[in-house]
Amino acid sequence: MAALRAQHALNPQPEAVTDPTFSAGSPFFDARDVVQVKYEMLRRVHHDGQTVSTAAATFGFSRPSFYEARAAVNQAGLPGLLPQRRGPRRAHKLSTEVVAALEDARARDPALTTPQLVELVRERFGLSVHRRSVERALTRSKTPWGP
Repeated sequence: MAALRAQHALNPQPEAVTDPTFSAGSPFFDARDVVQVKYEMLRRVHHDGQTVSTAAATFGFSRPSFYEARAAVNQAGLPGLLPQRRGPRRAHKLSTEVVAALEDARARDPALTTPQLVELVRERFGLSVHRRSVERALTRSKTPWGP
């Protein structure tokens, strides 16, 4: 289960999977593995001829979830069933302009603390950023961030 959780592939509702293959106590079929559950749901429709409504209900998903899973597989193959990471993919608030201002401020006054840099970003750019975002941005740019 730890591996599924680490890969964000832990099914949040394994109890909703009522397909007999998963409920038979098989060591191979695991209702906690959302990728496996979605794959079997798709297979039941495309290979076994089950209706979308029946397969979705049997595997604990909605019809729109079935269509999303099918589109993901059509676009990316089996890896398309892996859940996508939630949240921002990059530092979207801290543009190169903002990071340059942080680096410049730190170069002029190395004693500036992270909370002071956060305040500088708020005042100069009107952005509310977390202190860890500032620290990460400065770490990426190799500027020491201090206390």
